[in-house]
This record gives sequence, C-alpha cells and structure tokens, in this order.
Amino acid sequence: MSIAINLDNTMGVAFIGVVIAGMLYGVSVIQVYYYYTNQTDTWSIKLLVGSVMFFETIHQILITHSMYMYLVKDAARPEMLNKLIWLVEVLFNGLTAFVVQSFLTMRVWRLSNRKIWLTGAAVLLVIGEFGCVVAFTALSLRLKTYAQLAELKSLSIAVNALAAAGDLIIAASLCIILHQSRTGFQRSDTMIKKLIVYSVNTGLLTSLCAVASLISARIYFIVLAGQTFLYIMFFFCIGRLYSNSLLATLNARKSIRAAADAINNTSEHVSLSLREFSRAGGTTGIVTKVIVLSYPYCILTPVVSNYTLVLIYLAPYE
Repeated sequence: MSIAINLDNTMGVAFIGVVIAGMLYGVSVIQVYYYYTNQTDTWSIKLLVGSVMFFETIHQILITHSMYMYLVKDAARPEMLNKLIWLVEVLFNGLTAFVVQSFLTMRVWRLSNRKIWLTGAAVLLVIGEFGCVVAFTALSLRLKTYAQLAELKSLSIAVNALAAAGDLIIAASLCIILHQSRTGFQRSDTMIKKLIVYSVNTGLLTSLCAVASLISARIYFIVLAGQTFLYIMFFFCIGRLYSNSLLATLNARKSIRAAADAINNTSEHVSLSLREFSRAGGTTGIVTKVIVLSYPYCILTPVVSNYTLVLIYLAPYE
C-alpha cells in the first residue's frame, strides 16, 4: 500500500542533504589535493586517504543519481516517489566511517601504549556499527517501497547510535590520554590543552550529526510514520564530515609542528641548565617519564627533581 508523500518534508529535505553533501565533498577534494601536494606520509596513509575519497566519490554519485531519478526523470510519475531505487549508497557511507573510525581508534591504541581497556570499547562500537551497516544494506535489497523501510528501523537506529557512541568514546579517550600527559611546564601544558581542544573538535561534528540522524530516524519511524526524510539528510552528510575530519587532522600537522618547534626552541636553554644542575650534584636522583605519542605528535618528558623539560615534536606517520 502506498502512502501520501509531502514533497517538502521528504524529497525536498533529501535534496538539501545532497546539496550539502556535495559542498562538503568539494571541501574534501580541496583537502585531498593539499594533502597529496604537501604531505610526505608513507604509502599506507596515502592509500587510506585515497580509499576514503573513493568511497566518498561513489556515495556522492549514487545519492545524486537517486535525486535525479526522483525529481527529474520520474517527476511526472508521482507514484514513483514511494519506490526505493536502491540503498547501496549506505554501504559506502559506512565504509568511510569504518575506515576513519578505525584509524582514530588505532591512534588511541598507540597513544595509550596499547591499553586494551581504553580501546576495547571503541573497537567493539566501530565493528558493531559497520556490521549493522552491512546487514542494513543486504536486507534493504529486497525492499521495494519506503513503507517497507520501517522493517529496518532497528538497524537504522543502531547504526546512528553506535556511530555517535564510538565518536564520543574516541574523543574522550584522546582527551584522557592528553590530560594525563600534563607536566606542569606552562608552555607544554598550553600545547596539550590545544591538542585536547583539537581532538574534541575532530569528533564533535560527526557525533552531533550522528545524534541528529538518530533523533530524526526515531521521529521518521515512530512519530511521523515516514512523513519526513530529515534523517536521510543527516545521513547523507555524515560521511563527508568523517572524511573532512580525517583530512583536517592530517593537514593540520604542519601548523601544530610549528607551534611545537617554538616550544623546543625555548626549551634549549632549560635543557642546558638542567644538565649543569645534575652534574653539580644538586639532585637526589633523576626520574624519567617517557610518553610515546606516535600520532600526530610525540611528547618526551624527562623529569629532574622539581624541574620539568618538555620537548614536543611531530613525528611522521609510520
């Protein structure tokens, strides 16, 4: 049985989502160009960036094709608005999220010195989210109308809930690691605070978009019974936010490195003073604490008595 469709609340909203996704795709293209012309990462990182851009390109083509079919080719056939063209684009959006979240989870794993308790939850959420995406895509192939899409409401809600939870846990884990790396040295702590803010910001947009998609999906399936495609608009855009967050993280290393170099330069005379202080027998012992942060920065913290020397530098990706 077909249902009456309000174009403004359904296809109109979905069309806006395609336009916004297209704009964000353009931003991704610019960032990818900047990345490949300015960064010297290993082939594995370059391959990761290329795969994300490939998934984003296919997704943009598919959602644009869907809107063309609904609003142009079948514009004179209102009954077609109730028909599902295909939902395979969900898989490519899920692939983008999976690759980016896996990369960020690996960052948490390395920064935490391979602490399972800190990364285990993120790993489970990322894998669970992708599993729901694959299941949703496979089951949707047999659906013919938007009314039948209600059969997959649990999977749709689960995907968005797991995405939001995964992003929040990854961002929170990075903040915990950085907070524990504070040394008491003003300049290094200022840098760490900036990195905490940066880590939060990289996961904030994707988390908010996932939450918005989750809320609007519940409204679509439960409250308005398929009368609005607001959740589709958010879902169209979330992949672009993941790719842009990844690219912004990779491309921002140069500016962060410049700030870290400034700290290194001001720390040179402190290093000399500490060595002289140690030779003079002015310490009762030397305690060395080394925190290895391989992405996207490293912090080495030798502690001598009440003096703290912090050397911050950015290391290339391995």
